[in-house]
Amino acid sequence: MKILISGGGTGGHIYPAIAIANKIKENMHDVEILFVGKHRGLENQLVPKAGYSLKTITVSGFKRKLSFELLKSIKDLFMGLKDSFQVIKTFQPDLVIGTGGYVCGPVVFIASMLNIKTAIHEQNVIPGITNKILGKYVDKVFISFEESQKYFSHKEKLIVTGNPVRQEFLNLDKNSCRRELGIFDDRLVVMVFGGSRGAEKINQTMIDVLKHFAGRTDIHLLHITGEKHYEEFMRSYKKIGLKGDNLAIQPYAYEMPKFMGACDLVVCRAGAITLAEVTAMGLPAILIPSPYVTNNHQEYNAKVLEKNGAAVVLLEKDLTPSKMIELIHFFMKDRSKLSDMSLRSKELAKTNATDLIYEELLELMKK
Repeated sequence: MKILISGGGTGGHIYPAIAIANKIKENMHDVEILFVGKHRGLENQLVPKAGYSLKTITVSGFKRKLSFELLKSIKDLFMGLKDSFQVIKTFQPDLVIGTGGYVCGPVVFIASMLNIKTAIHEQNVIPGITNKILGKYVDKVFISFEESQKYFSHKEKLIVTGNPVRQEFLNLDKNSCRRELGIFDDRLVVMVFGGSRGAEKINQTMIDVLKHFAGRTDIHLLHITGEKHYEEFMRSYKKIGLKGDNLAIQPYAYEMPKFMGACDLVVCRAGAITLAEVTAMGLPAILIPSPYVTNNHQEYNAKVLEKNGAAVVLLEKDLTPSKMIELIHFFMKDRSKLSDMSLRSKELAKTNATDLIYEELLELMKK
């Protein structure tokens, strides 16, 4: 059995693909899995690190206005279709799965035109343009929210599964995770991150937040800057002479399950996969939705958790160091509130999404 999986650009598309691949590999011992991504996408780091082979193709996102960039995107699309055909012809997959991002468009489309079994997974309530288009051609469409059904025309293909969460995020022991980070007391552990690429506004805010809490023994702050922001952040960090054993700064968290497993509270964006991981671990959250995403879908995602008592939503336009400090102090003083939010977060979790997707893929292959 040969399976080709495509999805890329951000961790929100790549991690579901890896979760699905891991489930397949765990249950099918005679399977060969190949990933297809962009030349410079985050998948070039994450996929090989997860132990899978990766082929890259040429593709880029479309601009909505007539411009040189639009013409280049059209050229890249044709190159992507050609590259995809070559990869599929060489690998000869029995099944092709797309998990979002521009890169999966040409790959899944070519596979469907060659009558290869195809499926896509949509993480967000409002699907991206690539999955909206592919929904017309593929055999199955896995969606994470009931509300997504209205955006697809072929309802008979839709299956509500939730978002796949990697096994590493399940059944973690908090004390063990804390010990691995060198934390041996009951201080409040807070992790702040702005998605797989980082977030400039969150980074700017965190300089003053870290300064405020530096050196305290009742809180440990772990901040993930994003690789492209790390050097600039550290220049500001060192310029003001920040010191404190309770502060930890990293460009990227490859061991995210361990870090999140040690936390009492996370401060993060509201991408669908991030929220799936947060709820799977039953973590309380301060959510700062990205205002730069299509259809503002992160704010919608965040409001679902806030409505159910699992999170507090802080819009980026309202984000200031003083507001962040105020919220963290609130939770430091009221641990019972965190416990309640943790229970409500866990109630929202859908931890069997990967199993459901795997079972549906098996059914698809039997047809």
